Amino acid sequence: MSNTIVVGAQWGDEGKGKIVDYLTEHVDVVVRAQGGNNAGHTVIHDDVKYVLHLVPSGILWGDKLNVIGNGVVLDPIGLVEEITKLRGQGVTITPNNLLISDCAHLAMPYHKGLDKAREAARGDKKIGTTGRGIGPSYSDKVERAGLRGTALRDADALCQEVAERIALHNEFITSQGIEPVNADEVLPKLREAAIMLAPHVTNTVVALHDARKAGKDMLFEGAQGTFLDIDHGTYPFVTSSNTTTGGACTGSGISPRHIDRVVAVAKAYTTRVGSGPFTTENDAIGDMLHNMGREFGATTGRARRCGWLDMVLVHWACMVNGADELAITNLDGLDGLDTIKLCTAYKLDGKVINHPPSTIAEIERLEPVYEEHQGWKQDLSGIRNADDLPPLAKKYLARVAELAEAPVTLIGIGPSRDQTLRVC
Repeated sequence: MSNTIVVGAQWGDEGKGKIVDYLTEHVDVVVRAQGGNNAGHTVIHDDVKYVLHLVPSGILWGDKLNVIGNGVVLDPIGLVEEITKLRGQGVTITPNNLLISDCAHLAMPYHKGLDKAREAARGDKKIGTTGRGIGPSYSDKVERAGLRGTALRDADALCQEVAERIALHNEFITSQGIEPVNADEVLPKLREAAIMLAPHVTNTVVALHDARKAGKDMLFEGAQGTFLDIDHGTYPFVTSSNTTTGGACTGSGISPRHIDRVVAVAKAYTTRVGSGPFTTENDAIGDMLHNMGREFGATTGRARRCGWLDMVLVHWACMVNGADELAITNLDGLDGLDTIKLCTAYKLDGKVINHPPSTIAEIERLEPVYEEHQGWKQDLSGIRNADDLPPLAKKYLARVAELAEAPVTLIGIGPSRDQTLRVC
């Protein structure tokens, strides 16, 4: 039996969904343990594109159990829309293959209004949230004022409570120039969603431990990435949950003692969405990737900021997460470059450092220290065996593994399931 956590080693959008989808073939249970529908996983199989926000990626494999854990903030209306779309693509979703924790907190329509209003109130200090209500949902959770999955079992009582909260919060929402939440519009949708989702709601901690005792293999998929972690990320430009491996345990009820393997995922370059410092950001790299049709957010459609691979961040992420292995995705995005840069250290006020500082003021003063690698100038997308990668690509990956202090075991050279290469 082997229980694996897949975690992002950058600012999210590393291609974790693709890696989870690849690894799911060999597990029985896939668990989402934190975050909300501010995250998005894109998986392509048999030329069909599936975009997942709350539903675990294992849903695309018909024989897997999928669990939305207690650490998730769940938007019932958004989840129903997602399930409906997936069913329209032929995906089977029933209470037998999708479980929702009765302790997962609910992201309500007023949370979205509060999210947008608070962001507007920040003025030029905006964080760059998705506006999906994630921060306010977690705020209610910490203030012990949240609504949990159990509330979905009584749709009428839930709608009555939400109506009262909408009325309470609309004054602040409108004071910031944000359109008030229309209770007449959202409450019928919420009631319908609660009725539809109630059969999926259960004590998922019990379900997961029953699976563990039965010898089932479990895969925990992370949302966002290490540097959006509320504790270990580039605070305050972070999300509102623990995106590192510890969050998978607290967000599911599985002890760290039962985790056997951690796979950290990083792109062959770096991307970031929203505000916040980005030491290796490079407009030319961004233009190149955007012109290739790459690096647009699965959740918002926003163009991602792009830059060279920052190995200081990746090494830190591997250390914090206890990574046993490293998966490098989007290697083919670098196919056309003559020269590829790797950030191996920083200079802060003239001093070389090998770790990310803790304050935004310091991070904004960082200068990247680069080493240059010769590009392989070859289309990698048709390769199906890691041994067939060009020598210069292998050299680049070997240097990445050396700097990360973790072996590269998986390589992504395209979006499809068969474009994930395992390094033997």
